[in-house]
Amino acid sequence: MSAIVVCPLASMAELCVRHGARDLVSLIAEKQDFHRPGLIEAKRHLKLAMNDIGFAGGNGLVAPSVAHVEQLIDFVEAWDRTTPMVIHCWMGVSRSPAAAVIAVLALDPEQDDFALAARLRQVAPHATPNTRLIEIGDQLLGRQGRLVAAIKGIGRGADADGRASFVLPLVAPTAIEASHLPAH
Repeated sequence: MSAIVVCPLASMAELCVRHGARDLVSLIAEKQDFHRPGLIEAKRHLKLAMNDIGFAGGNGLVAPSVAHVEQLIDFVEAWDRTTPMVIHCWMGVSRSPAAAVIAVLALDPEQDDFALAARLRQVAPHATPNTRLIEIGDQLLGRQGRLVAAIKGIGRGADADGRASFVLPLVAPTAIEASHLPAH
């Protein structure tokens, strides 16, 4: 079963190698520099230049936009799912968890938003998805407010030190698989 690996920038290269990822999404400030791991071809790397803010620009900051989320959805829909996809941002707490949830719903729009949000909270107690990305994703994916309500319902995540990463399966695990998930 393929999955999405979500992490901070500091763990991105290591996790691409560990999981054998061939597709990478970076949600990072425009002038933030980093090196794409060699196993990720340039055409399989989507860089979305944005700051982690929940409001429309100002002070030179780039807010997540409809164009960013459209690019994310298009990239994810072209993913062949033979290997996990890595999605990262600076800390792995806000932008990348939001992008992961949007990606899952873009691939499987029949999933229940509330069950997906609960699954996110289970694998990522620290996640606090970026509200602007979630709102735009809700709108573009025709969720009619369900995604916004579901993410709001799980509340703010636990404090994080920027080293936490997690794997978000594309589908809910079976009862047997769930019994093997680590308790948080």
